[in-house]
Amino acid sequence: MKKLSPPKIDDMFDLHSFRGKHSADINELKHMLGKRGKELWIQTSLADELRAQQVGDYVSFVINQNINFTQYCIGSCRFCTFRADHDTSKEKSSRMSLDDIAIDVEKAIARGCTEICIQGGLDSDLTFDYYLDMLKTIKGKSQQLHIHGFSPAEIAYMSQISDETVEDVLKELINYGLGTLPGTAAEILVDEVRRIICPEKISTKQWVNIILTAHQLGLKTSSTMMYGHVESLEDEAEHLVLLKHIQEISQGFTEFVPLPFIHSNTVLYRFLGARPSSTGMHDLALYSTARLYLGEIIPNIQTSWVKLGPKFAQVTLNSGVNDLGGTLFSEQITKSAGGQYGEEKTVEEFLDMIRDANRIPAQRDTEYNLIKTFD
Repeated sequence: MKKLSPPKIDDMFDLHSFRGKHSADINELKHMLGKRGKELWIQTSLADELRAQQVGDYVSFVINQNINFTQYCIGSCRFCTFRADHDTSKEKSSRMSLDDIAIDVEKAIARGCTEICIQGGLDSDLTFDYYLDMLKTIKGKSQQLHIHGFSPAEIAYMSQISDETVEDVLKELINYGLGTLPGTAAEILVDEVRRIICPEKISTKQWVNIILTAHQLGLKTSSTMMYGHVESLEDEAEHLVLLKHIQEISQGFTEFVPLPFIHSNTVLYRFLGARPSSTGMHDLALYSTARLYLGEIIPNIQTSWVKLGPKFAQVTLNSGVNDLGGTLFSEQITKSAGGQYGEEKTVEEFLDMIRDANRIPAQRDTEYNLIKTFD
């Protein structure tokens, strides 16, 4: 298996002594993440009150279209069942042509989408020009569509295949219309965990450097954490502390999105001893901890209806959450891992979920500017 070379950028801070410097925060967060019973309900109530103070009673969402442009991938992430090898017999493995992408963009425009979200495998048959042409195709259909695309792992891969620095790759993508970067490929930002779940993927330090480089260039990003597999509460706590540290440096994160592990079809669960995702109490502890710890510096905490299901996603609105994410037309990655909650939601479904939670629906853009409210 071909390994990714490190992105050609300077280290921006040293992670070697990170745990020691932040041990007090890590220990406190570990305690918060472990709360159950009455202690947890008190914590979720405090998080809900803080949410109201920090962002009010609006629950936002974005109308977006997913484009998962290729299943082919040289990676070997053990939690992913979306990827396919080039010599695979996997049914319906695919790569989208630029014409296919143009058709999806036209559908997105017809649906009233403001965002195109692009993520795919690390396809060894693609050149850097393909990525640029993809952006050009989307912008050719509408200059108003915001392109939210390419995880840090994809950026590292583009750097490798183009023989350009990460900074130069990002600059070219921006010139062709890239608007923001998904802060995915983070999983758990602890290398001991990454060696188990995604041993060939970019390291914690590489992820941090790519994110900070994007922020320095003016590209906002989301931040994420995939949890509920082999990580400990201490690993989750370290991940949260690292995200806060990055935000204090760059102010470039638009939101934090906890993503529970979807286990059913994965190698990580079936053969490597991963837990069958998080529990409901674990979810509520994480969402409330995120609000209490990150809310002042990352005020938008997003729940994942596609991972949790719409009913439990609605419950998290009482634990510090203020955003439901996107309509996600044509979401494929969670579905392939065994997700059971569909590929999309309509605006009307979002409105019903939010109003039933006694909150005010609000449509936003990718960078959390309100487009309209539904008072």
